[in-house]
Amino acid sequence: MRARGTTGATKRARVRVARLRSLLMGLLALTTAAAATACATGEDQPRIVVTTNILGDITREIVGDEADVTVLMKPDADPHSFGLSAVQAAGLERADLVVFNGLGLEENVLRHVDAARASGVATFEAGRAVDPLTFRVDEGGPDEEAGQPDPHFWTDPDRVRKASGLIADQVVAHVAGVNADAIRANAARYDRQLADLSTWMEKSFDRIPEDRRALVTNHHVFGYLADRFGLRVIGAVIPSGTTLASPSSSDLRTLTQAMEKAGVRTVFADSSQPKKLAEVLRAELGGQVRVVELHSESLTAKSGGAGTYLRMMRANTEAMTDGLTGG
Repeated sequence: MRARGTTGATKRARVRVARLRSLLMGLLALTTAAAATACATGEDQPRIVVTTNILGDITREIVGDEADVTVLMKPDADPHSFGLSAVQAAGLERADLVVFNGLGLEENVLRHVDAARASGVATFEAGRAVDPLTFRVDEGGPDEEAGQPDPHFWTDPDRVRKASGLIADQVVAHVAGVNADAIRANAARYDRQLADLSTWMEKSFDRIPEDRRALVTNHHVFGYLADRFGLRVIGAVIPSGTTLASPSSSDLRTLTQAMEKAGVRTVFADSSQPKKLAEVLRAELGGQVRVVELHSESLTAKSGGAGTYLRMMRANTEAMTDGLTGG
């Protein structure tokens, strides 16, 4: 009887061990599946947050699949006025790196960037790192902003080349877990594309006659492009480096007089902003003004014609050369 009892107890113990082993194997399988899902969705990837969609596209070209890149500014938005939700603001402080334009551009977002930096997040201000220009009154710049840094450096592809290299440096230095060789290879490939863009733009603008190389825009956004490619900025409908300002009647009179003197009949208006102010110039100059849309402040959606920085700059160059040559 003892032998049979002992044998029964042993069998029951073996059954319990088998069940426990089965349970542990099931838990292990679930854990492995959860880890694989997290990997597939990027939850375990390092996180980079970028404020503007122009810098976001540049950063994604450099980072590739090495990290998750979150871009805060939506397509066709205005960098001067877009804001963040509470969730987005909190996400900044959980990032491994924050890339922002700076120089006052993201007016409603910079305080959140400052908060992230104060909490220990690595941040990179691209505009301040690429030898920024200042607004100049003698080239149509805003009086109240004369001598202040111009944040619109991306209109010069050579400065974007410098910024992209520095972004790669920042990613390698501050984002743990990325493949540095892959980041460097991506940056080198993109640098070649930017160099080709710069050469193509130079050849395109060289076709514009000297007496027609004058720019009038919705606001002061093309100082870097004018400096790089030998154009002249004679004024803007909004006499400021930000779209949040408004023109006075005297501002418009001064601008129309400058346009009359220079023989300018084309105004380049940003596609993300209403064209009402530019339309005012039509009335001021007797309806002889041509308004040409550009994508100067923001990328569009993928199907909008300027879904990447490279496409945006090519589209703008074609529109500007056409507008200035009267094509």
